[in-house]
Amino acid sequence: MSTEELNGLTEEQEEILECNFCKGNKYPDPTTLLLIAAEVGLSEEQTEKWFKRRLAQWRKSEGLPSECGSVTD
Repeated sequence: MSTEELNGLTEEQEEILECNFCKGNKYPDPTTLLLIAAEVGLSEEQTEKWFKRRLAQWRKSEGLPSECGSVTD
């Protein structure tokens, strides 16, 4: 099964999203999210969902809680 079949994204879209995420842009502001969405040809909503899922995966791999919270919580 290809990446596109699994999540509806092309390899190129996935690559662009992943590149933005790995550049330290794990919490894009609304303007940045809009620019990324335009670049990959997705809606803002789809792009935001991708970042939320990817962030949850990253947090899990780092042994962090899946939900954001303060270190002092």
